[in-house]
Amino acid sequence: MDQLPLPLEGITVVAVEQAVAAPFATRQLADLGARVIKVERVDGGDFARGYDTTAGGLASHFVWCNRGKESIALDLKDPRGLDAVRRLIAGADVFVQNLAHGAAARLGLDAATLCAAHPRLIAVDISGYGAWGPYADKRAYDMLVQCEAGLVSVTGTPERPAKAGIPAADIAAAMYAFSGVLAALVRRGTTGRGGPVEISMLEALAEWMGHPLHHTMHGGTSPARTGLAHAVIAPYDAYPTADGGRVLLSVQNDREWQRLAAQVLGRPELATDPAYATNAARVAHRGETDALVGKALGALGTDEAVARLEAAGIACARLRELGEVAEHPQLAARERWRKVGTPVGPLKALLPPITLPGGKEACMGDVPALGEHTETLLRAVGMTDDEIAALRRDGVAA
Repeated sequence: MDQLPLPLEGITVVAVEQAVAAPFATRQLADLGARVIKVERVDGGDFARGYDTTAGGLASHFVWCNRGKESIALDLKDPRGLDAVRRLIAGADVFVQNLAHGAAARLGLDAATLCAAHPRLIAVDISGYGAWGPYADKRAYDMLVQCEAGLVSVTGTPERPAKAGIPAADIAAAMYAFSGVLAALVRRGTTGRGGPVEISMLEALAEWMGHPLHHTMHGGTSPARTGLAHAVIAPYDAYPTADGGRVLLSVQNDREWQRLAAQVLGRPELATDPAYATNAARVAHRGETDALVGKALGALGTDEAVARLEAAGIACARLRELGEVAEHPQLAARERWRKVGTPVGPLKALLPPITLPGGKEACMGDVPALGEHTETLLRAVGMTDDEIAALRRDGVAA
């Protein structure tokens, strides 16, 4: 039986994008088979290229977000560069941009303008705070939006809030842009028309704040910051083990507490002790509960602690450093790692989490060098050798 094609084969995406939100969205499209043409500045390209040099000399953010794309470097302030982008868009199914507020409109690359000219085009505007409103003109970096959306207020310890260790606002916006494009493609399949898709980082992350936001709006109080602990469940935390590891466990009901007390703590009497028998009692005596669990696990090595907890049917996990995640036995067993081509050679990368059994494997194409495909793409939109040479000579293309 023939393999099914990737679902976005035949779809062309043009993206005037930078940093994380738009590039991560379009990388998802590329992984599913779309052709993604990345338009970059001639003077250094996407500024995420310069964030660091830790991925074999390349920036880790850029390697993560930009595989499988073709790079064309153009100066959009020059009419010739802008004309080249418009020619590319004329043959595209999807256009994505996350320029600073108002910049796309000044170039005539905003969704409303493009969709009026190309009725089948799906045009995505990704912004920090939305197209209008009192915050529309504010600069929006991930950490700032994490603060405005309240994520920082519920992350960290009771003494000190902390931002998430990943760009949560960027990722939230990227994934809603990705799913928005998929939904718009389905709609176009039935109506024949594309249309605008609008995504804001604030609105995306505010949606992800659903539980604490509803807890506060309807319950009157914000959830407490508890580090790795849980505000209303005990025991639920990470506990040190004898060999320097840490094991996180979660007891979700009183039956699990009974098993933990008997099989792990070696204290079966705690199952009926009024100070610990119910979750409410354990939360009220959180310090004493944690001390009991900590003493028991602290006498065990990490492997033994995990084995005992699993034998007792207690949900648990190792607190892994990122180097350990790269060697995670589950990812290895499921063969989730691949090599992706880059300008500095192949680099290890995870298969995307969307698995489509019976179809082709995700298209994990190369990470492009800046302007690697400029000449090929300019020829494809009808430019002559002399025109391309002139663009390069004048610094309009690279």
